[in-house]
This record gives sequence, structure tokens and C-alpha cells, in this order.
Amino acid sequence: MCAISFTSGLKPACKFLRFVMLSGLLLASSSLVLAQDGHDHNAPSNAKLAQIVRSVTQQYLNVNNAAPDYIPLFGCVTGPDHGAMGIHYINLALVGDGDVVAEKPEALIYEPVGNQRRLVGVEYIVDAATWLSHHPAPPQLEGQAFQLVGSPNRYGLPPFFELHVWAWRDNPNGAFVDWNNKVTCEKQ
Repeated sequence: MCAISFTSGLKPACKFLRFVMLSGLLLASSSLVLAQDGHDHNAPSNAKLAQIVRSVTQQYLNVNNAAPDYIPLFGCVTGPDHGAMGIHYINLALVGDGDVVAEKPEALIYEPVGNQRRLVGVEYIVDAATWLSHHPAPPQLEGQAFQLVGSPNRYGLPPFFELHVWAWRDNPNGAFVDWNNKVTCEKQ
């Protein structure tokens, strides 16, 4: 377990968890909890992981059900040239546990649509150093390989592995890529 403090010298996993928790507190205090509607049910139904995600996140179609387990972080994340990810609602306990489980995504991803939030997918996240200290290779779920996000990165985090699953919104580039051309942050 990490002791949260403001001193340096923490293990990378603890630094990662501390950053996520502090960011969450700042953003959660200014975020609106809004109702959910309108989903693209034409998500990739043939992908087993997408089916699992839809099954375990059905309850979060209404963004009001995300709290207190998930809190919004990082604002609406847009792509470098095109598309977006949306607003990540993070479960800090899952991010800090050093494991990935298909039925327990670390983040829910919502697209802002006016005063509402539309669930579009999830992201699985694990600190790279923590994972590699217990496993010989990067994580995989249902045959889908995670990507390594090195440091420095746009989030100011130590290296981590991640996998997006666009289970509630079709992605023309594939169900497991980072950016979705059909998701936008411009409708808020």
C-alpha cells in the first residue's frame, strides 16, 4: 500500500497513484454530474472484450451511476490531429491495484454532449513498473495487447500500459485504438 505524501522518493506506482488522486480531487470538485442518453449500439459486437465491457458497464450508461466508484479526471481528452477520447472517469482503487481484469475497467469514458454525458467506452490502465515487477510481458485481455505509454507523456505520469475498448460507440479505426474519430469534445 502506498502512503500518500508530498515528498519525493516514492516508488513509481505510488507517484502514479498520488498524481491520479490529486488530479481527481481537483477535477471532481468542479465537474458536473449529468444525465446520459443516446448510445451507438453498433459497437463491434463480434469482439468478446467489447461484449464483456458492455455487460459490465450497462449500469454506467447513466453517468450519475458512476459516482462514487469513478471520478472524472483530465477533462475532455482530444486527439493530436483528429478525434478524441472523451472524459475519463477513473476508479482510483482499480488503477492502484496493479492488475487488469476484463470485468473491472479502470476508467469509463464519456463523450460530452451539451449538458449530458454519453458512455462511449472504457480504458484499462496499469502502472508499467508495477505490472512488469510481477509479469514477464505487457498485459493482454481477451487477446488484445495493451500499449505502453512512456514518460514523459501528456498526463505527467510514469510509464503505464493502457487499452481502450470502444464498446458503446463505433470507431472507424477499430474497437481497441486510442483515438475515436466519432468522439468529440466540441459538443460541451
